[in-house]
Amino acid sequence: MKPELMWLTWTTIVTALIWLPYVGDRMMVRGILETVGYPQTPKPQSPWASRMKAAHFNAVENLVVFATLVLVANAAGISNAVTLFAAALYFWSRIVHLLAYTLAWPWVRTLGFAGGFVAQLLFAWQIVVH
Repeated sequence: MKPELMWLTWTTIVTALIWLPYVGDRMMVRGILETVGYPQTPKPQSPWASRMKAAHFNAVENLVVFATLVLVANAAGISNAVTLFAAALYFWSRIVHLLAYTLAWPWVRTLGFAGGFVAQLLFAWQIVVH
């Protein structure tokens, strides 16, 4: 397996697991019945859990773009130092974004997001110039 696909796999695994902590918080705050039900006036989640949920939504939205670029590059046989760097940059940038969003570190969150965006641009550039 090409390293870019492995980075995509790890990114997808992390994205798939992000819901666990904030749903755990929801169960602690609301109880299991309200968590699995549809309460009229649900108790608010802990602030960190609300931020983590927002970070999760952002991760899913951006994974669509990243995964598409990685898969197109793979299908086109494009794998080089730039794509390998971009794949690793994307993964670690999304980890930084998730942690910074959850812990309310605004400038760090923005840098994490920007790193992921730069990684997407690098992949797109490699595809277009190929």
